[in-house]
Amino acid sequence: MPWSSKLALAIALLAAGSAAAQRPQPREIPIGPTGDYELAIEHEGRLRTALVHVPAKAADGLPLPVVLNFHGGGGHARAHRDYVRMDALADRAGFIVVYPNGTGPFEEHLLTWNAGRCCGYAMNEKIDDVGFVRVLLDALAARAPVDTTRVYATGLSNGAMMSYRLAAQASDRIAAIAPVAGSMVLPEPRADDPQPKLTVPGRRAVPIMHIHSVDDQRALYLGGLNEAVPLTNVRTRHPNAEEVLYRWAAFEECAAKPAVAETRTGAPGTSTAGHTATKYVFAGCREDAEIVLWKLSGAGHVWPGGRLDYLPRLLGPGTDVIDANEEMWRFFQRFVLPPARL
Repeated sequence: MPWSSKLALAIALLAAGSAAAQRPQPREIPIGPTGDYELAIEHEGRLRTALVHVPAKAADGLPLPVVLNFHGGGGHARAHRDYVRMDALADRAGFIVVYPNGTGPFEEHLLTWNAGRCCGYAMNEKIDDVGFVRVLLDALAARAPVDTTRVYATGLSNGAMMSYRLAAQASDRIAAIAPVAGSMVLPEPRADDPQPKLTVPGRRAVPIMHIHSVDDQRALYLGGLNEAVPLTNVRTRHPNAEEVLYRWAAFEECAAKPAVAETRTGAPGTSTAGHTATKYVFAGCREDAEIVLWKLSGAGHVWPGGRLDYLPRLLGPGTDVIDANEEMWRFFQRFVLPPARL
């Protein structure tokens, strides 16, 4: 979601403390390793880093899918990895998880992504994060067994926005996306056009699964000004998540309206008993794409299925009404990049 530098500072202080990180050093990843690694590359004169989790299945030598998982504004890869808990699923399902780090004024803290009209340092400095992802994928493929037709992107908040930017500007590399609690902030608005048309530089219809709570007080589901972040007076304006999905559905020539595919409620007797999740599906999209919305209630600005007790004062109530990791992986498995077009 749109964050100013002040907003990023407040979140980082709550989430990660203020200790300065040591400058990371590049680590080579040979073909076929398993376990956890840090990959560092040079891009635009900056040392950029990512945490990489390679499952034991890589020892078989066969190319594996990759999920890029982007942290939120003001966060960093290590804290995000621990919060979303995707590694366990990667080990069971056999895919590589990459947690990239954004950029900021303090090395591996206070980091953001340049998702277009957001966020903070990365936006203000015009960081080429799309270019960084392309270079990162090339570096990973040279060091680990990667199936380049099955690379997917997800992320939380500002990281969700980054996954949308990749869908728009790197659809030749990204097979599908699953943004969580953050919407698209492209293109740049014009003063005479408060509802700018969706422009997608690529021509491909990218499958999308969007996960968002109507009770999210940080990245407002229906758009508008959010509540001030604790310890600040910062309020930011967000796009309407449903309007963004309808624009993508029109671009991808899907059905005009989505159909309800499933509803869930929290388990009785638990802290999330009153939470709900409804799955909407825009079907019939061109190029066999699909657009899915998981519309939640009761949850805050959170990763469903992540740690329930993670920063509730800042993010609101956690939820387990759905497991975002399981749902997006089930979705991702259905899609591969089509053959390159000349």
